[in-house]
This record gives sequence, structure tokens and C-alpha cells, in this order.
Amino acid sequence: MSASTALNLGSLCSSVVNLPTHYSHKPSLLFHGIQSQQFLASPNTVLKGFNGSSRRRWELSRKVKRAVAAVDSSDPAEKQETERKKYYFLVANAKFMLDEEEHFQEQLFERLRLFGERNKEQDFWLVIEPKFLDKYPNITKRLKRPAVALVSTNGTWITFMKLRLDRVLQESFEADSTEEALACTPVNLEFEKPEKWTAPYPKYESGWWEPFLPPGSQTSKV
Repeated sequence: MSASTALNLGSLCSSVVNLPTHYSHKPSLLFHGIQSQQFLASPNTVLKGFNGSSRRRWELSRKVKRAVAAVDSSDPAEKQETERKKYYFLVANAKFMLDEEEHFQEQLFERLRLFGERNKEQDFWLVIEPKFLDKYPNITKRLKRPAVALVSTNGTWITFMKLRLDRVLQESFEADSTEEALACTPVNLEFEKPEKWTAPYPKYESGWWEPFLPPGSQTSKV
């Protein structure tokens, strides 16, 4: 090697060694930049630098992330359809609910009117001889039959109606669909008309409850 070449190399090395201290972090930044470029490469390129166990953990992590992403991206409507909805109810014998309770009719018609004004979908129904009562032997043994239930998805309102009606039993249940929740056994209702009516308001007309029966249910006759 010539003397001039050796001199130049010596000067270069001296310059690198004597760099100002405020530049000392640049080699570290350069090293991290190289690492970042490696991880921006294709998965196969990255996996070449892993040992067997690290590679398996990395692949498992990718699979888990993909599975979570698939669940999170599922259709919200499908989730809602698979969820069981809760229904609340009050139940008593049909004569008390439909023929004797003085203010029951006007309370239901007032709520129906309110829903119409606010363009709200009806969420309460009268169910004659509901099939869900079979799940409650402790209730059915205390009931005169036929029975009528006031069913709603609004638990707060059902509790309010319980306080107004008083002589009713309260419970709740879950169902996969409204049709399942409101399933009933067809029955004909017959109420005897009182010989003397002394109240200042007219007697309930037979069949007043029909607007509150579940869609498609058989109309009961009095």
C-alpha cells in the first residue's frame, strides 16, 4: 500500500473516531432503520430470521388476529337475530283482566294512542292462554283459567302496570322470536253480563281487547 493511501485511511479513521458527541446516536438510528425495513418485507422474508418456536408463535398470533377481525366484521344484523330477547309479563284470570278491572282498557288504549303519535312500534300485547305459562307451575297453580297475560319488552312499564292492577302475578322470560314469546292456545271467552250496572261509565264492550292481540292470533269470542 502506498504512503499516500495509508495517510488517507488514517485521516478517515481519525475523523470517525473524533465525531462530535451529538452525532453519536445516528449509528443506532441507522441500525433500527434496517430492522424496520426487514419487518416491512414479506412474511416469508421475516420468518427466515426466526427459529422454530418463534416462527410458530408468530404464525399463531397472525391466526388469532385474523379470527378476531372476522368476528368483529360480522354483520350486526346477524348478531341481533341470534340474541334472545327478554319479555316481561303480568298474568291473571281472563275475567279480572278483561271484564272486571275498571281502568285496564283505557290504559291500554291510551298507550296505543301515544305510540301512534310518536310513530313507535307496538311493544305490548294481550295473550290469551299463553303457552309460556307451562314453564311456571308455581304461577299456574295460583291462576283461574282461562288466563290472560299482558306481555311487553318494556320491563319498567310492566312494573308500573303491576302497581296499577295489583291483583296480578309478574314474571319474565326469554325467547328467540316474538312469535315464540306470544304463542297461545285458542280459546273462546264468555263473560256473564251483570244484571245491574251502577258505574258512571259504560261497561266494557265485548272484544275490546282485539287490537292488542298478537298478529295472526285467533280472535276470541265472548
